[in-house]
Amino acid sequence: MGLSVMAACHRKPAQEGDFKVSDVHIPVTADGMSKKDKDKMPVIKFERTTYDFGEVVQGEKLSYTFKFKNTGKSNLIIFSSEATCGCTTSTPPKAPIRPGESGEIKVTFDSQSQKGKVVKRILVGANTYPAETILTITANVTSSKN
Repeated sequence: MGLSVMAACHRKPAQEGDFKVSDVHIPVTADGMSKKDKDKMPVIKFERTTYDFGEVVQGEKLSYTFKFKNTGKSNLIIFSSEATCGCTTSTPPKAPIRPGESGEIKVTFDSQSQKGKVVKRILVGANTYPAETILTITANVTSSKN
């Protein structure tokens, strides 16, 4: 089901050869895969997995873009990017990321209903091993700038 939905969500159709059924691995079972098969999987390598907005005034909407590269040997497919609460949203790429290419996940944090030190996590699901990567944003939300 996720595969057909993913293919239907492309803003721009994938190029011929960009997306193959063999790109969709089942990372949960990767422990049982041979080293040769694991070596063929995509690898998502983030420049950083945490970002601190520092001190922010309650009500500000802030964004940060997490950059990554596919250092693996097959197309990288991000099938989910979910935040731990409704005050944080994320926008992953919809098209497959070819080996050696880069991509971005834009994260937006709305501090309106937050106060004090906050830590928000974004769970990124992909056809990698392990299948999930956690991105973290932090901020210190105050009622006014001092």
